[in-house]
Parts: sequence; C-alpha cells; structure tokens
Amino acid sequence: MRSGAPGLRRTSQPGVSEMSNAPIVAGTDGSATAELAVDTAAELARALGAQVHVVTAYSSGSLGASMAAAAGMAVPVQDDDNARQVAQEIVDRSSARLKRHGVQVATHVCPGEPAEVLMTVAGAENAQMIVVGNRGMVGSRRVLGSVPNHVSHHAPCGVFIVRTS
Repeated sequence: MRSGAPGLRRTSQPGVSEMSNAPIVAGTDGSATAELAVDTAAELARALGAQVHVVTAYSSGSLGASMAAAAGMAVPVQDDDNARQVAQEIVDRSSARLKRHGVQVATHVCPGEPAEVLMTVAGAENAQMIVVGNRGMVGSRRVLGSVPNHVSHHAPCGVFIVRTS
C-alpha cells in the first residue's frame, strides 16, 4: 500500500506507515457469505484496535408502491417498516456476535442501494476500509452490477473483498 492511502498514517521512520485504528465498515444482508465478510472485518478490527460499523441497507418501498405514490395514491407504510425491522434484526445479530468476541460495534440500518449506503456510511465515519464479500463478482452479476464491484470502483476509502464463494 502506498503511504498516502486512506487508513495509513506515517510513523517517525521515513517511508514507514502503519494502519490506523479508524473504523471499518462491513456490509451484510444476513446471508452466510455476508456474515463471513463481517467476521473478517471483526478480525481486522481486533488486530487494529478499530471499531466495526455493521451496515444493512433495505429497499424503501416496492416499484409498484413508488409508482402508486407518484400517481397520488395512498400507499401503506407497513412494507417500509417491515423491511426496516428485518434489516435491524440482521445488524443486531451480527452486532451481538461481534460483541461476544470483544469487538467494538456500531450499527447502521439505512434505506437505499447497498453499495451506495456502504459508501455513504464509510464517508460519514471516516472509515479506513469497507469490507464486503465477493458474491456477484463473477458471471452476469458482475456485468450487471454487484455490490463489491461498485464499491471497489467508487469507495471513499480502501476496500477489502473477502473470498466467500
């Protein structure tokens, strides 16, 4: 890594840098592969003395509901509340697991596209890196767009892609 990279700080020795204890952002959708990425973020955080910010994004309404609302029709909020509750349960499970292993954790449940939400949280928290699994990095999803692919090209910090498949 270059010495000017996010998450690195210079030491008193010329040309030598070390990782900082700035936060690490990890995204999860609750799947086994995403939780492997969260666990990897926890291992890195323990080694660096950093906090892990566990992030889950949820869809804020279906396309049909959005179209109905745009047409002036009343749309029940129940779907958004349910999606948020499910997302909260996902980060709560991850957070409890990491805390049992002595990792400092903060959680974020946000409406929106997962890649955008991860990058927004990373920027707001001045994260040194985002950790995601590699699901979607091969085949048609890579061409059509995957979370790790989008994050790796647009993140405001370093990105660690965990081999989960």
